Amino acid sequence: MKFAPDIRKTHVESLLGPLVLAATDLGLAGLWFDDQKHQPAWKDWPERDDDPLLQQAAGQLQAYFDGTRTQFELPLDLRGGTLFQLSVWQALLHIPYGVCTTYGTLSGALNRPTAVRAVGTAVGRNPLGIIVPCHRVLGADGSLTGYAAGLGRKAALLALESGTRPDSELELTA
Repeated sequence: MKFAPDIRKTHVESLLGPLVLAATDLGLAGLWFDDQKHQPAWKDWPERDDDPLLQQAAGQLQAYFDGTRTQFELPLDLRGGTLFQLSVWQALLHIPYGVCTTYGTLSGALNRPTAVRAVGTAVGRNPLGIIVPCHRVLGADGSLTGYAAGLGRKAALLALESGTRPDSELELTA
């Protein structure tokens, strides 16, 4: 994935661990847990704790983790993905809060029923986890599969959306 030269970042704490948020002039471009797979080389991006969009995103994430927000209202900049990735990420945005789907259902909705693995790969490369809700995609049998930030976090996010708020990071490994 390619990121625009005007990208900037901030670090925020969350219920499930430290996060990096990144934005461009067009919108929020990234959200990653510190130990997540498939992270870009964000360490050299300028730190902008005073950036209004990054502050807005941090506030909306806090409200999500508090259980008072079910939708994000932020401009998004996903232009660094391929056309196929963009189609998958756009489809993810249509999965309602508290609802899950499967990789197969998602590939069918994209009129690509035989592209289940490619859809899974695109889901895994989603640069805006939580906000573009890839955690709502399950295996064909309803099992928790593939989450770049770890299956413990995926389970915790699904529990949060079902009304069960994890009390601490300790529940991530249980």
